[in-house]
Amino acid sequence: MSLFPKIKQTVQLALPIVVGELGVMLMGLADTIQVGQMSTGAAESLGASGMAQSIFFTIAIIGIICIQIVSPMISKAVAEGDKTECGNLLRANLRVATFLGLITILITYIVSLNYDLFGQTSANKALTLPFLSLISVSVLPIFWFIALKSFMDGLQRTTVGMTITIIALALNVFGNHILINGLWGFPALGLFGSGISTLLSRLFMAGTLAIYVFTREEFKPYLRKGHVHVVKNVLEKNILRIGIPSGMQGFFEIATFGMAVVMMGWISVTAQAAHIVAINMASITYMMATGIAVAGGINVGTAIGERNRAGIIESGKAALILSLLFMGACALLFFFGREYLVRGYTQELPVIAIAVTLVVWGAIFQLFDGIQAVSLGLLRGLQDYKIPTAITVISYWGVGIPLCYYIGIYEKVGAVGIWVGLTASLVCSSALLSWRFYARAKKVNFEDLSVE
Repeated sequence: MSLFPKIKQTVQLALPIVVGELGVMLMGLADTIQVGQMSTGAAESLGASGMAQSIFFTIAIIGIICIQIVSPMISKAVAEGDKTECGNLLRANLRVATFLGLITILITYIVSLNYDLFGQTSANKALTLPFLSLISVSVLPIFWFIALKSFMDGLQRTTVGMTITIIALALNVFGNHILINGLWGFPALGLFGSGISTLLSRLFMAGTLAIYVFTREEFKPYLRKGHVHVVKNVLEKNILRIGIPSGMQGFFEIATFGMAVVMMGWISVTAQAAHIVAINMASITYMMATGIAVAGGINVGTAIGERNRAGIIESGKAALILSLLFMGACALLFFFGREYLVRGYTQELPVIAIAVTLVVWGAIFQLFDGIQAVSLGLLRGLQDYKIPTAITVISYWGVGIPLCYYIGIYEKVGAVGIWVGLTASLVCSSALLSWRFYARAKKVNFEDLSVE
């Protein structure tokens, strides 16, 4: 397949995944916008929401990515004609999802007990901890949903997860409207009401997709128990062996952005609220880039199953070109529509003034963010995790966090200085990870990617 048809095929595969990823991200966006429109305490609630979401996703990202890496494994099994292995991988992934979900809840609880170490105000703590407790409980249904969705994505049945996510988003917005503002006899719960709505929406997502997968006749051949692996629990061990280091890649990135939220709190409540607005916008495009990354990883897995080295490289080129085109368009939208977009989040003028400037930097790092996200997805399709993990450590903790602190806090440049540091970390990671993919694709050993 030449490059243009491969790009077209990647678009067709990625589009439902992108919409699904966007739907998940829009749940956080809906929480942010609807909380930001509260008549009183909007800035404080925005800051608290940002802190809670940063803590939660910094911890949960390890599990999210670990569970997602199964999609290329399933696409490889499909290419090899091994349907029962797809069901084996789904069952193993659901067990891994439950295990990691419980670990995530425990770690989040320990962090909440030591929240004072973040140096936030007492008002911030009072708002953050109840909201954090709700979204931490929702990790189990969202992990189960991701495991089921990874199965469907690996089969290239990507529209089902997308549809369920869109419906859940509508339910979340509706629930937020009622529970935040106190309508139809319900009390006005503010940020806490948003957490309840998020929990209920995620339960709906997991339950609906589970019913779909386990009751439809078309999936029975995949779910039928077939061959047993020589080593007990080898699939679970393989998912964790590849998935945990891959998840740590996401952890180092999310932790860097989470630390940026903390540093913004050291500057002012207004700077923190502005950062939440700007980073939420950037996060939407990032989640869409991860959809392209998942599609690229699935195509790489298929090429591995077919023992097609040229197909691996072609899949990578197609995904990276799509990322550049999409993120370039988003960068232009951010730059020229920044004030209009920011006003969609909040009407507080001091917050708007800072956020508009930060969005300019968001437009700049869009291109590099897309390249590094897609490169990681391609490398996960190759089951390459050691060197990419080292690259993320260097980029985010060796470059990003020190520069954020030095420019933003020590040199007192403020919020913009922190975003300069974030941009530098993305430039570093995108360059090194894209180089690693091409170097690894040329030397991949197909036999090393089999599981006995």
